Amino acid sequence: MPRIAYVNGRYVRHADAVVHVEDRGYQLADGVYEVCEIARGFIIDMKGHLDRLDRSLSELRMGWPLERSALELVMREVIRRNHVRNGLVYLQVTRGVSPRDHAFPTKPVRPALVVTAKRTDPRVSARKAEKGMAVITVPENRWERVDIKTIGLLPNVLARQAAVDAGAQEAWFVDPDGTVKEGASTNAWIVSKDGVLVTHPADFGILRGITRATVMRIAAEHDLKVEERHFTVEEAQAAREAFVTSATSVVTPVISIDGKAIANGHPGSIARSLREAFFAIAEKSPTC
Repeated sequence: MPRIAYVNGRYVRHADAVVHVEDRGYQLADGVYEVCEIARGFIIDMKGHLDRLDRSLSELRMGWPLERSALELVMREVIRRNHVRNGLVYLQVTRGVSPRDHAFPTKPVRPALVVTAKRTDPRVSARKAEKGMAVITVPENRWERVDIKTIGLLPNVLARQAAVDAGAQEAWFVDPDGTVKEGASTNAWIVSKDGVLVTHPADFGILRGITRATVMRIAAEHDLKVEERHFTVEEAQAAREAFVTSATSVVTPVISIDGKAIANGHPGSIARSLREAFFAIAEKSPTC
């Protein structure tokens, strides 16, 4: 059965899903996106993701392509048509189609919307978490507003490819002072020697991860202390544990940074327990 995508009001075969050549997302990366995990027939943390979408649209002075309730219906319909019980749903909003010009269109343009969904095998993700991931570090070279989830991801693409070339699975952006910011597509965490969870403050320097926020709720329920503060690469390499969070990786342990093993080089118990508790704590919206 062919995959189905939603493109600007129409459900079409994924292979036939196209946007106009003068869509501002295609030409200028003038757009935003969100990705939600689908697990066991539920959309995970949908409210948080759509709240963040609302903020991203506002920061870029863009309107919603549909009423929020209508967008939720579209997401569910795309999931249903693709028979996804475990996987991901992706939505992208751009400023729309307009003759190419860096400035905003002078005439009203309706924002463009694309929604896709795909199935994934949760056993694959579980095996990755059991094994843990290797991380490299790269110099921070992104614009300052990474708190907006835009589709302008070229630095992230190059960072992730650098990780692949090095035999790793993720890259962490690092400021000139050695401060770890976040990953190419994840938020970065460490566990200090005394069991405190540490992650970079969610100011304009990182993306305020929705999964990150859920992990903080899990930590609170399990009496784990969380500190939002800067930490260096050296502190991370000497940490008791390290891990990353995102909608696509949930909680995945980090076992090495720039080739240096974290603790004993195996996934830590705190990261594993956070992952195990995630589904019970996360907000769950039925897909139908």
